[in-house]
Amino acid sequence: MGSVRDRMSRGDRERRGWLRGAPPPWWVRVLPVALLVAVSAATLVTPHARDLGFLLGAIPPLSVLSYGPLATGVLGVGVVVALNVPATHLNRPGNTDLLTIVFVAALSVFVSYVRSHRDAQLDEEREIGEAVQRAVMPPLPTRVGRVGCTGFYQAAQNGTLVGGDFFDVRDGPYGVRAVMGDVRGHGLAAVATVVSLLGAFREAVLDQPDLESVAARMDRRLAVDAAGVPNGELFATGVLMEFPADGRAVHVVACGHPAPVLLDGERALEVTVAPGPPLGLALVGVEPPKEVTVALGPGDRLFLASDGVWEARARDGGGAFYPLPARLAALSGSASAELPGLVWQDLARLGYEVRDDVTMLVLAPDPPPGRTAPRGGASPKG
Repeated sequence: MGSVRDRMSRGDRERRGWLRGAPPPWWVRVLPVALLVAVSAATLVTPHARDLGFLLGAIPPLSVLSYGPLATGVLGVGVVVALNVPATHLNRPGNTDLLTIVFVAALSVFVSYVRSHRDAQLDEEREIGEAVQRAVMPPLPTRVGRVGCTGFYQAAQNGTLVGGDFFDVRDGPYGVRAVMGDVRGHGLAAVATVVSLLGAFREAVLDQPDLESVAARMDRRLAVDAAGVPNGELFATGVLMEFPADGRAVHVVACGHPAPVLLDGERALEVTVAPGPPLGLALVGVEPPKEVTVALGPGDRLFLASDGVWEARARDGGGAFYPLPARLAALSGSASAELPGLVWQDLARLGYEVRDDVTMLVLAPDPPPGRTAPRGGASPKG
């Protein structure tokens, strides 16, 4: 198992297109050389092809798209030479035409120099940005304590690794604890809130005795952050889980976030939770989120997904939501490491439109030795 986010980010860079910063396709790199060779060869064969000479003027500007200043200059010189070789029948350009070609070639070298340095600067800034985003949400380990982990993250804003969704899995004195959440908004504007919530969760894992206290710590963090923002309205949905050391159950606290789906063999059952308000709202008269306990059997897995998955809508005109539990039941025979990627592919194959960050998390706890008793249902704390 492990994090799928790094593989997805590499795939995004490969698919973003050369007009958005990726290297140009092969045909763009080959085109200037092919034009120079093709026009020169045609004019060598027959003088009637000299009317194609105007195409040589496009070679230096085309070279700027793919090559640095040295290669652009070499191609520009090649154009000037081709125009002045008698055998090509192109050695009759007027002085004005020839000077125009020379000027265009020299200008192309300058533009290529500026583009090359600009691209190098953008690449450096992109690497710094990705390093910062990975520091916020580092790749998920394949195992945390006795729990196997697979994470998947696809930000809605192109070119980013972190948006409005977040997840983390940490081991602590009270067992392995996991969180998945979705802050108000998405993209880079939500990253600051994600940083605050993850920091509060990581601290609370170490010193809070139960999940309700962890949720309260995160709620307080949002309230403090919102107090320093004029007209600030910070809130987030979230679901917290705790796997005690005995491995017989999982504790769940839901704060306005979709409940986990329990994968039991070929079944996929949405866990019944005690719904609580989103973090940061502190609604008057509303009970704080309550912890429920779900018994686990050998081989059980828990699948968590953000609104980007649950609220994906069909493009067929009906606008139906993606039936996640039913689709998970159909995919339940897949390995945990493959399951998030299969769901992502399933969304595209069935024609569902995703409009938000997509986050998925698969948690597969090891059963305790000798555990064979059947699993029971969810029960509230206390």
